[in-house]
Amino acid sequence: MLKKTLILILSLYFTAFPALALELDMSVDEEIKKKYNSSQLEYDVLPSLPKVDSTTQSPPKTQLNYQTNMPAPVITKIDPKDGIKISSGTKFTVRSNGQISDWQTRGANVSFTTTSPVYKKHVTIPTGTVFRGTVVNSHQPQPTGNGGLVVIKLNSMTYNGKTYNVNAKITKANYKKIFLNNMKGERKYWKGVSNRIDKGEAFYNKAKQKANKLAGNPVLIILAPIPAIVGLVGYSACTILSPFTALTTKGGHLSIPSGSTFEIKLLDSAYVH
Repeated sequence: MLKKTLILILSLYFTAFPALALELDMSVDEEIKKKYNSSQLEYDVLPSLPKVDSTTQSPPKTQLNYQTNMPAPVITKIDPKDGIKISSGTKFTVRSNGQISDWQTRGANVSFTTTSPVYKKHVTIPTGTVFRGTVVNSHQPQPTGNGGLVVIKLNSMTYNGKTYNVNAKITKANYKKIFLNNMKGERKYWKGVSNRIDKGEAFYNKAKQKANKLAGNPVLIILAPIPAIVGLVGYSACTILSPFTALTTKGGHLSIPSGSTFEIKLLDSAYVH
């Protein structure tokens, strides 16, 4: 009698459980889709950024409005002893004249226009003064949650129709501080860890639902613990491995639209006529 009972249990196990496993696997994505809004923009470190995960994807047409063909300005050379000094540390509030994005490569030209005058002892830098610079470093989102990067060096200022050399950096983008002149996309490593744990939780919850259904069936009740155990094992595995599986998560893209507000700071004193 015991032998026949064992045979019956094994028969039920190999006929019912494969179908059960298939149903659990196929339903995880639907559970996650209900729980999350995949189109929601997530940025908080810098201005709103597009959610793009592939570094091989072609840039959207809206991101092609770069200033790569600006003619190099003619620099007016000036002896510091004959010029008016604008001391290092002077800050300017400016707006960008084109989009800034991690799709830009090294050497790309950028420019900014001041939106308010700066008053110094012997000179006033008026609204409409143009600062120009180049992208000196950039990369798109990378694994380990590393976001896109753009580093810009400002090297000239057009004042009263003449262009002078300057050495300046960006200290704020849309009123948010920029450290070490690095404009960065959102770092998403811990978000990747959280997402993987959530997937494990969704799998476990679905498995518990299946276990409850089996528990209400007088024939299959003996199999009820199996999906719950499988779900628990899956949840535990997702949680334990999440710090490692999240290493493949890429950070957010950096995309700052034209007309955004920046703060520029002189690293060295500049001289004008």
